[in-house]
Amino acid sequence: MNLVMLRSCCDHRLLFEFVKHSSRSSLLFSRYLQVIHHRKQIKNLMSLTASNSNTNCSSSSSSIVDHFPNPATFRPKKVLVVGKFSRLEFEKHRNANLSEKQLAEHLENHGSDYKSLLYHHDIHVGNREHIVKCLQERNIECRVVNRFGYTQELIDWSDMIITSGGDGTYLLAANKIPNNGKPLIGVNSDPSRSVGHLCLDKRYSNRFDRALDAILTGRFEWDFRQRIRITLEGESAFNDPVELHDQQLMQRECRFWDLDNIHQLPGKSTKVNDIKKSTNGRRRRVLPHLALNEVFVGESLSSRVSYFEMAIDNRAKFKIKSSGTTICTGTGSTSWFFNINKLTPQCVSNLFNIINEERFNGQSPPPMDPSDQQLVQRVTDRFNNSLIYSPSQLLMAYVIRDPVVFGTNFTNNPRDFARKIVIKSRMTDAHIVIDGGLSYSFNDGSKASFEMFEQDALRAIKLKE
Repeated sequence: MNLVMLRSCCDHRLLFEFVKHSSRSSLLFSRYLQVIHHRKQIKNLMSLTASNSNTNCSSSSSSIVDHFPNPATFRPKKVLVVGKFSRLEFEKHRNANLSEKQLAEHLENHGSDYKSLLYHHDIHVGNREHIVKCLQERNIECRVVNRFGYTQELIDWSDMIITSGGDGTYLLAANKIPNNGKPLIGVNSDPSRSVGHLCLDKRYSNRFDRALDAILTGRFEWDFRQRIRITLEGESAFNDPVELHDQQLMQRECRFWDLDNIHQLPGKSTKVNDIKKSTNGRRRRVLPHLALNEVFVGESLSSRVSYFEMAIDNRAKFKIKSSGTTICTGTGSTSWFFNINKLTPQCVSNLFNIINEERFNGQSPPPMDPSDQQLVQRVTDRFNNSLIYSPSQLLMAYVIRDPVVFGTNFTNNPRDFARKIVIKSRMTDAHIVIDGGLSYSFNDGSKASFEMFEQDALRAIKLKE
């Protein structure tokens, strides 16, 4: 297990004394205490996972690998290229009645630079054409689509999918692949403006031929990223979801109307669109999209309090009011989840001051010098790195944002790890949002289960460089 181990950020003995005697720093310091608990939690969960693999799932690895060609024999014949829907294309689609000149004036009036949008649009188009050229030169059949033409029929047709864009385009493509039977590669089309964490290294953006040759000669490894499967129960279980990125367009094609027509890909997989009835006769289905980064559950308006019941790993359920909860994968532990929980050097420096006052009575020089910027940065980095774990782990991390605990008997950890999470809504205008792009209604009485299964993993590629 290549999991980034959770680390302590200071001397345990001094911190224990600090916690025992301090009454003013509990809120700020609670994050550190959770790190210690998380280390134990991960060990327990990993032990349980290993045990299950040995006793019940001895062939789980083969369910991912054996039915699919190994790198040495993988030779894709048909490739689907999913291109980025650029800002310029978005504006043209939304203002279809405007001429080119009128559109430029319209954008200028709203503070946007038309020439800049055109420049970066051409960069994206150039990258997409470069990918297509590389494929055609190697006699690989390819088709090019944007988000509106990305259908299950084309996914089934292809041997491999390549995205030309950034992480957003990659997430869009990943959401609609229902199991581990379809490789997905991301190419960062404009590395000058996008990091592209999920994409190949930026050196391949303009030299995709090198990456493609490495794939065709077997110089790569399969890289599996676990995803979250969501089972939704309630009256709105079969309501159409909304694609948030294009919601402003207010056009029929911007919604995922074909969700219930998903077909099975080759290999072992659980069907995700079967209509089921729960034991109480309510409508229930497994959603046809899997979360690669994270799932957010909460009220649509951030100013409203989110109220729900929650159960972690089949333990006793509890009620909580908060700003919603975020559930992430190892892939998503570097994204929104990380930014919610990370500490800043300012916070760590303030913590040092409190520790010095509480434990060392203002001793000079202070044992933990808040003016030592290198020390503060090291402690900050150690804590923040402890939030990150491997994308291959069958493990979810969750955080309850801004929990309202005053006057309640809430004793659960607001941030922890889990293998199964069940949430029952007590909200009036709430949604389940998958990877920041796809939103399902989740109002009072609805219930959702969040789990991970090996057959749901996304098959990516790691080049041997």
